Amino acid sequence: VTILVFLASKGLSLFFKYGVNVWDFLSGTDWSPKKGFYGALPMIVTSFGVTMMAGVVALPLALMVALAVTEILPATFRKVTQPVIELLVGIPSVVYGFVGLTVIIPVLRQWFGGTGFGMLAATVVLFLMIVPTMVSMTIDTLLAVPESYRMASRGLGATRWQTIYRTILPSATGGVLTAMIFGMARAFGEALAVQMVIGNASIMPTSLMSSAATLTSVLTTGIGNTVMGTAANDALWSLALVLLVMSLFFNLAMRLVNRNKEG
Repeated sequence: VTILVFLASKGLSLFFKYGVNVWDFLSGTDWSPKKGFYGALPMIVTSFGVTMMAGVVALPLALMVALAVTEILPATFRKVTQPVIELLVGIPSVVYGFVGLTVIIPVLRQWFGGTGFGMLAATVVLFLMIVPTMVSMTIDTLLAVPESYRMASRGLGATRWQTIYRTILPSATGGVLTAMIFGMARAFGEALAVQMVIGNASIMPTSLMSSAATLTSVLTTGIGNTVMGTAANDALWSLALVLLVMSLFFNLAMRLVNRNKEG
């Protein structure tokens, strides 16, 4: 509550103190605080774009890996791989950013031309970051399905794949969706790794290879270059407020999914 009140007081100053229209702020496409332009739409669109693309690509892979570990491969394999996956979850984001800078950017530059920096590079980095988290949470969800469900399904003559498709996955749907939302929430709030590979251009992206900027990358690059109390600084606090509201939205979505699962 204290964080929310603090960010609200800072983030709303741009609208009450300097008279900037809220709709113009959310729908404007020109971000140049020094010139008095406060259009945050490019950063909002880019943040949602890279987050959705990374989440949609990561979920099928995470689900396949989790099913292989829990339902197909021997239990000894799970004892080895699960600690490795949990170790990947704890790797600092700057490491993923460095991998993106030294490996992913040159590959994209060679394949598609240009600088290599842009939304596609950020999506790949976020994909690498959230897959271990989603795999780990999905494994826990699948292991939480009662063994009696599997035994009952096999007792009725179902094959392994029929058991997975018709019994295990329907029982674990809520947990799988929670894993996806949690991974996307982490991707949406990631700053340093994205900043290193996205190009940091506060413009509306026109393609996956065009340089862009997310809410977090603009905050990290701009907060140290503005003076506290100025309109440019208050504009960054407004972006932080938008980021907080969207993070609360992701948390609310997880709670709703879990409530439906329990119901």
